[in-house]
Amino acid sequence: MEPEPVRVLGVDYDHFHLANGADLYVTVLGRPFLELLWPDRFLTDQAWFEANAVRLSGTSAIYRVPTKPCGDRTRNLVVKWNRMGQDIPGAELVDDLTDAEFNSPFEEFSLVFELRGARHDPPGVVLTQRPLAIYASPEHVELWRSGRREHRMHAKIQSHPEIHLNMFRMYAVVYEWIKGIDAVEALDAGMLDAPQVAALTLASREDLGRKGFAVRDSKPHHLIVRPRAGRGLLRDRAGRIRYALVDFELLERTPEREALTRHRKRLSYLERQRDRFLPRDAREFPPHLKRTDVLGVPYVYGHAESTGGALWVVGNDPVLFDYFLPERWKTTPHTKLSHIHEIYHTLTRDNINLVWQVSRVGILPDADPFKEDERKILEHGYNSPFEEVALALELNRRGIPTTYPRAIYRTGSRSEFPGTPDDLRRYESHRDLRTPDGGPVLRQDRGYVIIWGFWNGPDEKLAACDAEYYEAIDALRAVKEKVLSRDDYFDLMRRMSARLRAVGIEDLNLRGNHLLLSLDSGGRLVRDADGQPHTRICNFELLRRLE
Repeated sequence: MEPEPVRVLGVDYDHFHLANGADLYVTVLGRPFLELLWPDRFLTDQAWFEANAVRLSGTSAIYRVPTKPCGDRTRNLVVKWNRMGQDIPGAELVDDLTDAEFNSPFEEFSLVFELRGARHDPPGVVLTQRPLAIYASPEHVELWRSGRREHRMHAKIQSHPEIHLNMFRMYAVVYEWIKGIDAVEALDAGMLDAPQVAALTLASREDLGRKGFAVRDSKPHHLIVRPRAGRGLLRDRAGRIRYALVDFELLERTPEREALTRHRKRLSYLERQRDRFLPRDAREFPPHLKRTDVLGVPYVYGHAESTGGALWVVGNDPVLFDYFLPERWKTTPHTKLSHIHEIYHTLTRDNINLVWQVSRVGILPDADPFKEDERKILEHGYNSPFEEVALALELNRRGIPTTYPRAIYRTGSRSEFPGTPDDLRRYESHRDLRTPDGGPVLRQDRGYVIIWGFWNGPDEKLAACDAEYYEAIDALRAVKEKVLSRDDYFDLMRRMSARLRAVGIEDLNLRGNHLLLSLDSGGRLVRDADGQPHTRICNFELLRRLE
């Protein structure tokens, strides 16, 4: 059975669609044990489970169960049924739990992987169970039976756009068993006294806090210690009791780490955009992403699992791919930038300013065939999104600044952006351009969105120091706001037309709102070395190459 690679909340999974309608999501840590993680080897064979599973302490449904042998291999696993959407027992009695919520299985694994990777901030390791897999049962369970609150589940579903989270299915997280006993069992066995248990619990909270994490219901039951034959408990070189942390359904980032995580992700984005065209080793590409080239532009190509669409991210860096998945920008609040065109500005879930534009490829321009300038527009038609990106990058290379093209998104269905193509010329001219899957890059039954950088400064400046260097203002608005004189406006338009022609390109419908100017922090026009306003092209729909 071939898995489908998916990435949810920053964690890569091999997604197996099982014959009975169940789903299994296997992490990179679970891959070496895949043959042991099939549900019928430890969970869904009722006779095996009842004979071998041991229920563990706690208020949740959590079990230790060995897998059936596979050759000479077996593993002890911990299986815990996830409680997302449910009330937290006793929350009304504990102030720290009043606004807490159980993690979804994908939130839990995301946080555990992040905690396991936080070795250097600050130095030190918090030992945890190894997260191996998530199992989604095929059975439909009504909310009154599962104990889930509908409003909470709707919120969870909204926060998981990468994947279809089903409020009527039960999910189990699967971890590798850690040898040892919990701190309460160590107390009962006389290996720890009550003050030591309290000190160990406090130390675990402090260790987590230094890493930027917290567990709302931190308990001694969540700390696993390891007895040594006749020598007490295992300790580290400093004499501290070694422990491993288990139970992560209420694990969360501290507010400080949450802010730091968002800041780091934004800085990483800015640095990677600066370097997006640098060569990348093939080993950096996960299996679900491929290199490709369309009209001379390098892209990272992959599927948008949440919508069934496809995504081409400009450049060679596979890490940038996730920033442009539709769930990162399509549902965030946005501002329409044009009364005529479908162009929007949004701040993405990753705190990135982007502009997304619905491509008009396949739509016949509304132009008068009896006027020479408009007849040229009809003869040319709207550029495809791939032509727009190629033209923008070519102009930049040839010394004419443009806004930065970031990605092209192809919808999973035409209905996402209604409209039926009535100009088929681009589909014909692009028929030999193929995706790494072998399909056409341009499909008549799909809509296309071009994603652009929001102009507030050059990539190089932003990568060196993240700041709002400039405010963009189009040339028409600059005249209306008396930032640019009428004479300077017409001079600007003439000069841009001449610059384009000098590199063999013309804009068949050059308008003032196709040109972006920049204002500095004092509201003054930013000017080039020759004293002219710094100007960038931001519309490429009707650019054509001169014959």
